Amino acid sequence: MAFEIKQQLRQTQQLVMTPQLQQAIKLLQYNHLEMLDVLELELRENPLLEPLSHDEPFSDQDVPGRNDLDSLEDMVKEPQRSEADIFDIDWEHYLESYGGDYSPVQKDHADRAPVENFASYSVNLFRHLLQQLRESRIEGDDRRIAIEIIGNINENGFLDLDLEESIRSLQFKSHDFERVLGEIQEFDPCGVAARDLRECLLIQVRALDPPNSVAKRILEETYQLFEQGRLDGVARKLNLSIDEIKEAAEVISLLDPKPGRQYSNSEAIYVVPDIFITKVGNEYVVTLNEEGLPRLRISSFYQRELHSQACSSVAKSYIQEKMRGAMWLIKSIHQRQRTIYKVTRSIIKFQREFFDKGIDYLKPLILKDVADDIEMHESTVSRVTTNKYVDTPRGILELKYFFNSGIRHGADSIASESVKNHILRMVRSENHSRPASDKQIVDELARAQIHIARRTVAKYREIMGIPPSSKRKKKF
Repeated sequence: MAFEIKQQLRQTQQLVMTPQLQQAIKLLQYNHLEMLDVLELELRENPLLEPLSHDEPFSDQDVPGRNDLDSLEDMVKEPQRSEADIFDIDWEHYLESYGGDYSPVQKDHADRAPVENFASYSVNLFRHLLQQLRESRIEGDDRRIAIEIIGNINENGFLDLDLEESIRSLQFKSHDFERVLGEIQEFDPCGVAARDLRECLLIQVRALDPPNSVAKRILEETYQLFEQGRLDGVARKLNLSIDEIKEAAEVISLLDPKPGRQYSNSEAIYVVPDIFITKVGNEYVVTLNEEGLPRLRISSFYQRELHSQACSSVAKSYIQEKMRGAMWLIKSIHQRQRTIYKVTRSIIKFQREFFDKGIDYLKPLILKDVADDIEMHESTVSRVTTNKYVDTPRGILELKYFFNSGIRHGADSIASESVKNHILRMVRSENHSRPASDKQIVDELARAQIHIARRTVAKYREIMGIPPSSKRKKKF
């Protein structure tokens, strides 16, 4: 067989992931806060992009509450500007005369951000304990031991320290450690620097005023029985009545098992909805959250400069490149808004009964149902619904919340979220002295024509953070 080289012309189709296409795909999956960061970065890097200033008059399409597809076209319209001659600029004195941050008039700072928006200084547990150490009488080598102890207290207030390793590194004696640890355990918050839960509760019981000797004896002599909930065994061992044990157990239950939580430096993360759904009459209106998002446009200055004879070829090439990027970004943002709107409208169409009647009427829904309805690919719907929240008359929910697997409910099917809500209601209304087991929950759901396995109930219970029946049983 002879080998030879030939040229063949063949026509094929393939998807090329250009940088512009990758940018458009990324914009789809960004939520509101991430979009703010992206647009701020683009405004810094692309000089052809500029936001519509707040002092410019709005057009007829700029009225508040834009909630239809036609009004979203406003995002790519070029606003009208005055025909001022902007080429007679003295560039040498540009920053002094035309700089955006320069103003010869003293501002009254009325537009300054509110004080509550500035970061505040927070005192964490380490700083709080260190301040008390400075004010204490612990000095010399004892202070070195105290700093080692404070530095190894975790966020819950417990001592997480390898004693043998610390003795080798700092060269102190174990009885000195115990003495200094006892002084640290008298610091605020009460119960801090404990090595386990028993010691933490015991420190707090000893600090009670008036003292409770029964609670102290329970923790010192019968802690394992008390931990297992065997109050009758605790009563027999301490030779006390069951009522006295229950009264002391009530006192112990009010103690703080994690004393360091009150100084936790973790901040609450608030959800910013990307979409608002409001009911107007008998219809649900979708409004996209555009608060803080700048409405972008192409700078008319660079458009004029592009056609200026004084503009060099290098400058024109740069302007054309940046203009293509700016136009693609604006179109991608426009397409993102349209896609989010269409997906939300489709969800309302499928889940109308949920919005009208509540969670018990949530229907099973998959991404393919919405994708077929709006004639888009499933991956597009998945990107749109990822990490985005919607403010509805039923509360703020994640868009993924509306997509549920189906569970047999008589002749029809019911959404898994509705089943979880059934289980939650049953647990909340149960007798705390005799909580329902997973098998009893299965039987109760079967009487409501909801047929699921016991392991499914256990899985849903764990997802919702509901402990098993043995842990839900109220001992006193």
